Amino acid sequence: MAEVTVNELAKTVGASVDRLLLQMKEAGLSHTSADATVSDEEKQVLLGYLKSLHGEKSGEPKKIVLRRKTMSTLKSGNKKTVNIEVRKKRTYVKRSEEELETQAKVEAEQEARTEPVAPQVEFGTGIDDIEEKRQSAIEKRRTAEVEAKQAEEAEKERLDQEAKKAAEAAVVAEQEATKKPAKPAKEAVVEQPAPEKGRRHTKPVAEEDDDKIGRKAAKKPSLKSKKKPRVELDDGSEERSKGPRLKSGLSSVLKVDNKHVFKKPVDKKVIEVGVPDEISVADLAQLMSIKSGAVVKELMKMGVMATINEVIDQETAFLVVEELGHKPMAAANETLEDKLTQQFEDLNTDSDQQPRAPVVTVMGHVDHGKTSLLDYIRKSRVASGEAGGITQHIGAYHVDTPKGMVTFLDTPGHAAFTAMRARGAQSTDVVILVVAADDGVMPQTEEAVQHAKAAGVPLVVAINKMDKEGADPERVTTELAAKDVIPEDWGGDTQFIKVSAHSGDGIEELLEAVLLQAELLELTAPVDVPARGVVVESRIDKGRGVVATALVQQGTLRKGDFMLAGESVGKIRALNDDARKPTAEAGPSIPVEILGLDEPPQAGDEFFVVADERKAKEIAQQRQDKARKERFSRQQASKLENMFTDMESGEVSKLPLVVKTDVRGSLEALTSALNDFATDEVAVDIVASGVGGITESDVNLALTTGAIVLGFNVRAATVARELAEKEQIEVRYYSVIYNLLDEVKQALSGMLAPETKEEIVGIAEVRDVFRSPKFGAIAGCMVVEGVVYRNKPIRVLRDDVVIFQGELESLRRFKDDAQDVRNGMECGIGVKDYNDVKPGDKIEVYEITQVERTL
Repeated sequence: MAEVTVNELAKTVGASVDRLLLQMKEAGLSHTSADATVSDEEKQVLLGYLKSLHGEKSGEPKKIVLRRKTMSTLKSGNKKTVNIEVRKKRTYVKRSEEELETQAKVEAEQEARTEPVAPQVEFGTGIDDIEEKRQSAIEKRRTAEVEAKQAEEAEKERLDQEAKKAAEAAVVAEQEATKKPAKPAKEAVVEQPAPEKGRRHTKPVAEEDDDKIGRKAAKKPSLKSKKKPRVELDDGSEERSKGPRLKSGLSSVLKVDNKHVFKKPVDKKVIEVGVPDEISVADLAQLMSIKSGAVVKELMKMGVMATINEVIDQETAFLVVEELGHKPMAAANETLEDKLTQQFEDLNTDSDQQPRAPVVTVMGHVDHGKTSLLDYIRKSRVASGEAGGITQHIGAYHVDTPKGMVTFLDTPGHAAFTAMRARGAQSTDVVILVVAADDGVMPQTEEAVQHAKAAGVPLVVAINKMDKEGADPERVTTELAAKDVIPEDWGGDTQFIKVSAHSGDGIEELLEAVLLQAELLELTAPVDVPARGVVVESRIDKGRGVVATALVQQGTLRKGDFMLAGESVGKIRALNDDARKPTAEAGPSIPVEILGLDEPPQAGDEFFVVADERKAKEIAQQRQDKARKERFSRQQASKLENMFTDMESGEVSKLPLVVKTDVRGSLEALTSALNDFATDEVAVDIVASGVGGITESDVNLALTTGAIVLGFNVRAATVARELAEKEQIEVRYYSVIYNLLDEVKQALSGMLAPETKEEIVGIAEVRDVFRSPKFGAIAGCMVVEGVVYRNKPIRVLRDDVVIFQGELESLRRFKDDAQDVRNGMECGIGVKDYNDVKPGDKIEVYEITQVERTL
């Protein structure tokens, strides 16, 4: 086959020029334009590359099928048109080397038979004469082949003419037989087999009927009488070893019929959509196989403004799916986190259970002596080291008492630490409720009782400060009984112990009561399993990194274990006990300090020791993604709420703050307490918060947002402090939560708009009205109440109804101007811009004062 251009080759194979050029470039060819020529060798290279993409070998083709279809039109005498279609098919099969050699021998024998007399070689004839005669014989044979080809083409044309004549005769015969009016054009399909032709390299081996012979052609007659032959390659495995390729070199099946076989479904397909607890709009659209815009449009109809990246809850997603005609269902996909939890539950059930020490939480109102009570039991001085003498962190202590081993959790009593007390109640076996005998039941005492009951934890009441003069234990008992905490002496199930943390009275009885309660619970836990527990507190320690205080609930925690805690993961680098001494391992009910996590976990997060680090990191990433989506949802909700609130009540003044604390629990308590200060007019805007010292980035953020930096038990680094002084950023340090909350509350109070207060200072009654060319109507009045001032606003009342509000233009006593006129005196009053004063009216003088408001 002759060389063709890229454009012609693209039309032949049914592909676009750009795609063909891209494939040729990937095959290593240098063609860059549609007019570049493509040789046979380059076609073979392209074919080899395309075959390699489909896993086929790029060998030469074993079989080539040539099909040719021609269309012609025949008109009869009755103005009837007949479309004639002639289809031809020829197959070339590659032959083996043995067959080629055999064919060469046969041809040589035939030449020998046609020319039996060998050429006479006379004496003296040279080698050059013999070679000349051999070349002459080859030229004669080639001439004979060309003549045979011309004869073959002439035979084809004769057969085509005969086929047309036969079709025309058939139409005429049919019309004469029926003797009816001419019908619409019919088509006759005549198959014309191609004559065989013998060559040295190609040999036709099969003449097959096309499956399309006999079908009707298109109703509209084709204007083209000829079409280019379509080349197809049948590389079947049964004939891989036959015959050479076509001498033209075209060996690739590149013709593809670009027809769609997809049929549009008649009925709408209803999909069962599995919806998780939360799902983004884009994911929901993908589950229903529709565009995201349709889901957004449906949400807008429901009154929900959302973008494709926003997360919606399961209930809203159910409504959207139903509106779009599909069937929603709750997704019940088991996550890696669920599998991990179930794995530890199975370990806890199947493993050997051994007795463990009770975990006791000490709860109560602030300054009722919780930490002092623990100090006496531990023989330590923790309370004296606390800022302000109050506990602001959860402390975990392991104590060996004469009565047995006990783990104590000391919780804060301040109102801001509600979440800490709730975590303490959930992580414990027994709660000691400390109540001061001289103070009685207080708000945090009631809250502690509620937390204990919600967690289902038994209570032991310790009535403290019995050594003080104003101690009244009966009052405490009565008040607690009113809160449904009934002592055993009154027929209840709660033990009441009278103690004194100062003198130590009743401490032994308290420990006995706690251990008796723990014995009734029959506390056990597996030991020889991977550790599991709860994070009590976490912080960032300069020099040591992230430090987490954890309570082991089952298994044994060892140095070197890989731990997953909330959104944090890491390998344990060091373990310290409650006295901060290094330890190698910790069993159930033992509190330890852990070093090695990548970031501080949330206080209250559950931790697991896992063997597969990859799964642990995957679970942590899933938790981070979920937390990020929840934060985004809260932010969007708050933005909408704030927008509607601002539209209704005007702009809300906000106090921007950057809050840094020493531990995660304090940060949580401060954030909650600061947000509780919000009103309709003022609110706290926490721009950033975190655990650890105040850094340069914190100061830069405060500079950008105009925020105040608050440090709770932390200090600013040198660079951060210098930057704050240079930019005049206010940085405040606190060690007692009372002081921080009071100052923030005071600042918010200063941002409140002052309250306007109106006070009536004098009333004058109009007795007569005079006309003045300078001031107009002048009211002759008698001051009947208070004092009438010239520079204060006034109201004119008629029949006790305000008819005018303005100010005085003149106030005179006799003919002299006066600044004020007191009760019982006469005066003349000129009202500015008002002349309709009548006898009997009252002129009311008032003043407006502004009063500062507080939260």
